Amino acid sequence: MVDQLATEIIAIVKKRVESESGEGMTASIVGEITTATELTALGIDSLGLADVLWDLEQAYDIKIEMNTAEAWSDLQNVGDMVEAMRGLLVKVA
Repeated sequence: MVDQLATEIIAIVKKRVESESGEGMTASIVGEITTATELTALGIDSLGLADVLWDLEQAYDIKIEMNTAEAWSDLQNVGDMVEAMRGLLVKVA
């Protein structure tokens, strides 16, 4: 079951992937993002991950304190990103 936070983060990731990929990513692949979707399958590399993290910071008005190398090793799929954000949002609430 996908909750509201997961739905919001999937939308943020989808928007970033669509804007970064242009014609390179078909709409069908981007349209099927779930919490199980691997970040590498979306073409998100370390720079792309930094962009997504920045988008999340802006959307939730928080500061994500992790360097890109740590984030990349810990966040393998969209669900990992959702859980990391859930943990951060609990801390600031």
